Amino acid sequence: MEHIINIDWIVIAFCGLQAIVFLQSGLDKIFNFSGNLEWLKGHFAQSPLKGMVPLLLIILTLLEVSAGALAVAGIFYAVGCLPILYLQLAVILSIKAYLALFFGQRMAKDYEGAASLVPYFIVALLGAMYTFYLLA
Repeated sequence: MEHIINIDWIVIAFCGLQAIVFLQSGLDKIFNFSGNLEWLKGHFAQSPLKGMVPLLLIILTLLEVSAGALAVAGIFYAVGCLPILYLQLAVILSIKAYLALFFGQRMAKDYEGAASLVPYFIVALLGAMYTFYLLA
């Protein structure tokens, strides 16, 4: 028996991971903005970014929430309800968010924190390869 809807489980797994990572992180930054701001000011106190922490926190929050919301939209692509553009935007914003986080960790000389982002970044790159080369 043939299925009417062709569900792409790879896309669902990728988007599910990105949605969890970025929506949890972004919403935490929104609902606990002052706590995150204080922690980040201390984290970046000895870095060249120390005077930019409030602005960077706002930018990162917007980037994470957008990437997470688009990842949810990517799940709807996987079940045939939305165009691929939403999935492609989710992949692009995920990669940008990981790069921003990686850059920040390196600037704060938190090399362990930066290293912990590498597996997530690799998953995002694999998602980009799948999205832009295999689905296109």
